[in-house]
Amino acid sequence: QVQLVESGGGLVQAGGSLRLSCAASGRTFSSLVMGWFRQAPGKEREFVTAINRIGLTRNYADSVKGRFTISRDNAKKTVYLQMNALKPEDTAVYYCAAAAGLALATIQAQYPYWGQGTQVTVSS
Repeated sequence: QVQLVESGGGLVQAGGSLRLSCAASGRTFSSLVMGWFRQAPGKEREFVTAINRIGLTRNYADSVKGRFTISRDNAKKTVYLQMNALKPEDTAVYYCAAAAGLALATIQAQYPYWGQGTQVTVSS
């Protein structure tokens, strides 16, 4: 089992920045692919970004590429999502997820472990 605890969400004006963090426990962190998903009101949950086990390979949704950066610190068992140049359309509940696959996972069903979600609201 893997437990994920997210923090860092909040309210920010358009153009601002936030950094989300997700602390993992219960399993060797370096064996996990880590990802972020988000779900806006009235919309389906969508893939945002993922990072491989050692942090050398990253994948981003087109909507956030160039603005968001995923990183991980395996010693701290934590994954981060740095969000810059935020837009109102980034408003959503952001979920941290973990999977044991070797390749980057971009599909919800590939992630058996999920955090509780943290609200990010971007005002116009």
